[in-house]
Amino acid sequence: MRDLHLSLNQTQRVRLQAALDQLESDASSTAAAAASVTVADTIPVNHEDNILKGHGTSDLDGQVVATLCGVVERVNKLVYVRALRSRYKPEVGDIIVGRVIEVAPKRWRLEINFSQDAVLMLSSMNLPDGIQRRRTAVDELNMRSIFIENDVICAEVRGFQHDGSLHLQARSQKYGKLEKGQLLTVPPYLIKRRKQHFHHLEQYDVDLILGCNGFVWVGQHVDTTTKESTLLSDEPSDKEETNNAVPPETRRNICRIANAIRLLSVIGLTLSVESVTETVEESVRANVEINEMLSAEFYVQTVEREAQRRASLVRKRR
Repeated sequence: MRDLHLSLNQTQRVRLQAALDQLESDASSTAAAAASVTVADTIPVNHEDNILKGHGTSDLDGQVVATLCGVVERVNKLVYVRALRSRYKPEVGDIIVGRVIEVAPKRWRLEINFSQDAVLMLSSMNLPDGIQRRRTAVDELNMRSIFIENDVICAEVRGFQHDGSLHLQARSQKYGKLEKGQLLTVPPYLIKRRKQHFHHLEQYDVDLILGCNGFVWVGQHVDTTTKESTLLSDEPSDKEETNNAVPPETRRNICRIANAIRLLSVIGLTLSVESVTETVEESVRANVEINEMLSAEFYVQTVEREAQRRASLVRKRR
């Protein structure tokens, strides 16, 4: 996500600096409680326990030092440093959003914001007819009728193969091709792994998918039951053809939610359905136009609200 180029006046600079100072003080107190370390900091350990030095640690003159900035984690005898900011590291079960870059024999290759491309096998997804059967040569010839280059797809991480390639699966109606929306790219560390990454914002008739890999999808809501019935039918219905266009109000909602995600990403705040909807609702209450959500004033207001929220949480803990 590109940084915003803001032209702040003197008053906005003072307000922004005060809010950032408040956020920094709150973050410092929270990080101190979580045993945060920087590069070359010594990690206190008991050498008599025969500890195991994990990721982000090194042995220097008989002491364990940190080689990353992050939080010290301990699992039994294992000591490692969990980086606060890092690239996407796939785990089995992750919900990801990717873009097709190649249609290869019996597989699609996807760009998923990882060091290497992911692979979605033809055998790892449901066929349009909905019948569970062995894939044939005809299915392989018809792969382009399912996904083509530049299609946006939602899938689940299935696992790693012996050659190190990442394999995906899409054996559910909630997975598959994504249409009528926007694909946003944010730093992966801003999206935490949760039980639910699919969100239907009913008040806006919009689907929000927070991919663990940093790809976020904002698009028109798709009913999985309607999607399934459409896949099972041989020809598109007249109702589907007439409703092909996205209503103007839904388009505006998609753009407003997308701008809220862009704003939160630039500020560096964790992305969740609560933070996104709160930012959207605040822009509506303040009568902020969609294009003005990325302006200097709303940027400063968002940082101030976050500073006030964290300050109230700190007071409650005390």
